[in-house]
Amino acid sequence: MTILQRRPQQQAVAEPHRRGVTRRQRPLWLLAPGGVLLVVVVAVPLGLAVWISLIDLDQYTLRRWVEAPFLGLGNYAESLDTALLHSIWVSVSFAVLATAITVPIGVAAALVTQNAYRGRAVVRAIFLIPYVLPSFVVATVWRTMLQPDGVVNAWLGGLGGLWLSGPRSYWALVLVEVWAAWPFIYLMALAALQSVESEVYEASAVDGATWWPKLTRVVLPYLRGPVLLACLLATLNHINNFTLPFVLFGAPAPEDVTVMPMLVYVTSFQSLRFGLSAAMAVVSMIIIAIPLFVYLRAVRLDVHEQEARR
Repeated sequence: MTILQRRPQQQAVAEPHRRGVTRRQRPLWLLAPGGVLLVVVVAVPLGLAVWISLIDLDQYTLRRWVEAPFLGLGNYAESLDTALLHSIWVSVSFAVLATAITVPIGVAAALVTQNAYRGRAVVRAIFLIPYVLPSFVVATVWRTMLQPDGVVNAWLGGLGGLWLSGPRSYWALVLVEVWAAWPFIYLMALAALQSVESEVYEASAVDGATWWPKLTRVVLPYLRGPVLLACLLATLNHINNFTLPFVLFGAPAPEDVTVMPMLVYVTSFQSLRFGLSAAMAVVSMIIIAIPLFVYLRAVRLDVHEQEARR
């Protein structure tokens, strides 16, 4: 090999060192814009929220919030002594109940629209109507229907009553949330069904499996992972839903439907206790992060088990 042939190879080898970046380090530079955006959008507001939760920030100290008295965990102790515990119970029970109702509805709708037939596209479009409508529109329409002289009481006749106040307000919130949220489970289940290969169905048909064994032993195992993820995301979405109860019941909402976002809103923008509301928001974030951490931990263990089997 001549000297002229060696020079391009030496230049190619020395080129990364000349730039100061190796090939293994190059992907980190690609993550830099996303990391900066993540810090600005998530880390900085989260840090400010934690700091506000530690000071006595209200309508009197808002102008000089940097000089507001430091309370430490005082806001957290006060938040637990207020209606926060009741709000947590309402939010969690409402979210779990809504998810438990929407899962069978969404899976059944996915099974109905899985196979091709005439009019399937129209049926799929109709199923997506509650999901594509804005929450403000859904809450406004249902608020009109649930009025004492609305359509719901006209249909129920003598069984009607007050749906936007009192104990029935809780079930009205569950009803509206289920109607608006079940297409999300439907989309996740339908995507999982579309990923199943046709050979699986053909093999079950050759073995003479009827519809029930095919459903329980062939179809549902493929739906377990996506449906569990959909349950987690749907539950967290129900807990964080603010627009629906705010438009449906107004602020302050009845005690039976005072979910955590509503309580934080009322404490912050009506009572003007910004430090206390920030403490409530941080507590809500911790509660929401617990099931997410458990799910990610379970997924990691499942991946390690699959790698160990290989």
